[in-house]
Amino acid sequence: MTLEGQKKAADTLEAYGITGVVVIGGDGTFRGAKDLSDNFGVKCMGIPGTIDNDLAYTDYTIGFDTAVNTVLSAINSLRDTMQSHDRVSLVEVMGRHCGDIALYSGIASGAEIIVVPEIKFDMDDIVGRINRSRANGKHSNIIVVAEGVMGADQFAKQLQEVTTYSVRPTCIGHVQRGGSPSMADRMLAAQFGNKAVRLLNEGIGNRVVGIRDNKIIDMDIIEAVSMKKTFNHELYETLQMISM
Repeated sequence: MTLEGQKKAADTLEAYGITGVVVIGGDGTFRGAKDLSDNFGVKCMGIPGTIDNDLAYTDYTIGFDTAVNTVLSAINSLRDTMQSHDRVSLVEVMGRHCGDIALYSGIASGAEIIVVPEIKFDMDDIVGRINRSRANGKHSNIIVVAEGVMGADQFAKQLQEVTTYSVRPTCIGHVQRGGSPSMADRMLAAQFGNKAVRLLNEGIGNRVVGIRDNKIIDMDIIEAVSMKKTFNHELYETLQMISM
């Protein structure tokens, strides 16, 4: 965060004969790499590593697929017990500003309702969707809520006030950030790493790598972090159509 700290890093790199740095992270990490490059000439390449999938320039970030699969496994287990007790399961997943974990895990698990920060929700509408689901023969429901909306306990309390169904909150928590990486994440990391090192070997720095339309791409660090993340409304509408 300071020139003094950056100089110490640059001196250490020089002392060990390191000519390029690959940083893995998100917005803050990339901006730090940009400063190190601009102020001390260290060639840096950025690789997107965040489970939230909240970087706009790339379709997917390392860690996202693993986190979604962790959530999916938990929801599958919750579905079993909710069905046997005719309950509504409220599942809180990570995502303060980006609802991608909730969106993807919700669709993949067959959740009836997804609540994300990008879209305003109405509790009466949620109750109506549960009622319609029950009328269509379902005896339990899964609601996936991103933490950026509110916590599971608070949401369950508000929902319980307007419905007679039994609601059980579950916060999956930090297990989403660990575990054995999925095949998709391992493949993505290998491709990103290969691209980053190849660019550094060509004397190129101040870039980030990513994936877009299933192709590995690279672009300027500042251009990448300046892009605004957009929510996938088409996927959200897909859930609305198939969840009933």
